[in-house]
Amino acid sequence: MTDTETDNATTVTISPGITITPAMQDYLKAVYQLGEMGPVATQQLAEALGVAAPSATNMAKRLHELGLLTHAPYHGVTLTPAGRQAALDVVRRHRLLETYLAEAVGLGWDEVHDEAERLEHYLSERLEARLDSLLGFPATDPHGDPIPRTGADLAQGPTLLQTPAGAEGTVSRVSDRDPEQLRYLGALGIVPGARVAVVEHLPFEGPVRVRVLTSGNARGKEHVLGRVLAGAVRLAS
Repeated sequence: MTDTETDNATTVTISPGITITPAMQDYLKAVYQLGEMGPVATQQLAEALGVAAPSATNMAKRLHELGLLTHAPYHGVTLTPAGRQAALDVVRRHRLLETYLAEAVGLGWDEVHDEAERLEHYLSERLEARLDSLLGFPATDPHGDPIPRTGADLAQGPTLLQTPAGAEGTVSRVSDRDPEQLRYLGALGIVPGARVAVVEHLPFEGPVRVRVLTSGNARGKEHVLGRVLAGAVRLAS
């Protein structure tokens, strides 16, 4: 892939005649992030990106024509190998920027996501490589999300919601999508590297009770997390 500059934002040319614009990159990244359990509905994609459903459908059709998505009406969208590579490239840039903003600029882990969203389309391949080297080739970002290295899919451990009662593990990743969630979980000591145990899944689709085993002053404390919060925290696989 090669980068070109258009209106100061970086577009990516993946083959002659096929250029991925920043808007396309946003769609591909969203499909990658939402597609863990299978095809992504265009309505789900529209909600994640804050656009109208017809706009999401039209972009899905365009990306299908370019060979970056497979789109079947009423069956959702999935990434092709080329689309997955393009998505991983922008995920890598985003997470490198989050790491730089946290380590070099001093922003909190609840602040870096939105800033990286704004900057990820303006990072050239050369600057990306220099940034990676400057940071010491980090393996993960401030939320524990792995930084892609080879374009391979990134393994994801189970969420607290998916972990059975009685099991324990080390927090590996925390979703960076909601700054308020990050601040709340940080105050509870549920951060990457913390050891936690799932004590109980309350019945009837209820919340999850967890105990923090090792995390500073939060050690030994129990907390009840709603299903959204429990689904935002992943344990090492």
